[in-house]
Amino acid sequence: MTEKEKFIVYMSICELPNKKQELFLESLDDFSMQAVAKNGFIEKNLSKEEYHRFVSNFDVRTLDSAIENMRKAGIEILTVEDERYPSKLFNLPDRPLVLYAMGDLSLMSEKCLAVVGTRSPTNYGKIVTEKFVGNLALAGFVIVSGLCYGVDEIAHKKTLAVGGKTIAVVGSGFNHIYPSTNTNLSKEIAKSGLLLSEYPPSFEAKRYTFPRRNRIVAGLSDGVLITEAGKKSGTVHTKEYALEYGRDIFAVPGSVFCDKSELTNELIKTAQAECTLSADDIIEYYGMKKNLQKRQVEVSFDEQTILSLLADGECDMDYLAEKSKIPVNILSSCLTTLEIRGLIRRLPAKTYALI
Repeated sequence: MTEKEKFIVYMSICELPNKKQELFLESLDDFSMQAVAKNGFIEKNLSKEEYHRFVSNFDVRTLDSAIENMRKAGIEILTVEDERYPSKLFNLPDRPLVLYAMGDLSLMSEKCLAVVGTRSPTNYGKIVTEKFVGNLALAGFVIVSGLCYGVDEIAHKKTLAVGGKTIAVVGSGFNHIYPSTNTNLSKEIAKSGLLLSEYPPSFEAKRYTFPRRNRIVAGLSDGVLITEAGKKSGTVHTKEYALEYGRDIFAVPGSVFCDKSELTNELIKTAQAECTLSADDIIEYYGMKKNLQKRQVEVSFDEQTILSLLADGECDMDYLAEKSKIPVNILSSCLTTLEIRGLIRRLPAKTYALI
């Protein structure tokens, strides 16, 4: 890693705003720590808080150690100077200068489709998202989303369930996945897909990081599918970035009486999005081939026992434990695995049902 790349990582660790990071790169010729320390740009352009973080962490050995620890943890560091940095993001006006990644980097070069929407979808929204995503993933799209509650979570899980590939762009560092309930899901994605963030591993999510994350979701994608979202949904940010970056937008119509469909219906009405009635509309739009053959899912004996009990209808945790005779700790682990793989759905009051 060059001195310039190390400096980019250092700015990221110090949590400098993106615009100030870009200003640093434009104003400096020598990126050695000694040269940067002597440059008057630091005092002139950083706030007192930023200056304190920047100077107090100014240690080459500490930086080298942090980079090495990330590599040992399997975290790839991609700066704008790295040839592996995704071309889809490179020329964006507000590109992240560094990306932290775990998983298959090649997925960023594939045909990517973002699937986004409300954090609290209706049953209609859940069914639509699952059906669309399953067929789109089978057709070869890499499904991109933000690993939050609702549509994001459904999109990632359904993609994994059908054996597809997914990219999760998170608004925090990898050591502080938000929401924490999706930590196991993030690990599954890192194994077979790609986990991505512009924040170093120790960074905790903040309110502003989620709208910022959405520019990466939109930027990485060839198109953005909104399955269900209201006018006040954070999905609005992703939509705005998609329009700014010239990405295709697809929207699924919903009931005129449901506020969770206000954004999608408005986008269709104003011709900002393609009215999308099935996954086939998007598959044909991009000239992709349909592949609706379902993956053969391998399950353990305990998991098959659970699925057999759920085949008769919804069951709560106590009923499953009593009938299956599976120890509670193992049962809980099996239920989590089946949920991540998109085979079952968790309902209120520790109740589960097949998908």
